[in-house]
Amino acid sequence: MKKTLHLDTLLYNSLSEQLTTSQIIEYFKIKEKWQWLSYPFIPLLLFIKITLIASVLYIGTFFYSKNKVTFKQLFNALVKAEFVFLGVGVLKIVWFYFFQTSYTLEDLQYFFPLSALNIIGYKGLDAWFIYPLQVLNLFELAYWLLLSYFIGKLTFTEKDKGKPMDLGFKIVASSYGSALLLWVVVVMFFTLNYS
Repeated sequence: MKKTLHLDTLLYNSLSEQLTTSQIIEYFKIKEKWQWLSYPFIPLLLFIKITLIASVLYIGTFFYSKNKVTFKQLFNALVKAEFVFLGVGVLKIVWFYFFQTSYTLEDLQYFFPLSALNIIGYKGLDAWFIYPLQVLNLFELAYWLLLSYFIGKLTFTEKDKGKPMDLGFKIVASSYGSALLLWVVVVMFFTLNYS
């Protein structure tokens, strides 16, 4: 994404409005020197995210499922479901490479494919509304449905009424949905206080 969308040029242009040329050059030198540190953090942050979500879902399965589900099973289901979000990066590259070829750093920052924010637009919108509108997207819906399917397969027994995906969706909505809502409210709170 960095090379295809020329992020360094966009960052330079954005920083040139606030810093001198020598400060920008120094910034890029430091950024290049310490860039290798970002590579181990990506898998680490993804691992932390999946572990936290698996913990929340584990609590949900404890309350709603008669079938014993292990943390490892939930973790594996989450890893499979996370592949949905690869589509976000792919669509973002395709959009800015082929359709919107003239863009700013803010356009890249606030663009989330198939989200409510793209329908409304970020210009003129209060900063604390941006994140919830980004979270409200079709990829998140697909993620919920995949999680519901996987968890339904893990938790459904013959004694349960309905379909496996119904039980899975009940678990996902009550546990992950509640945690996601809390997360969005916290992000909105900090955005409101620091903007």
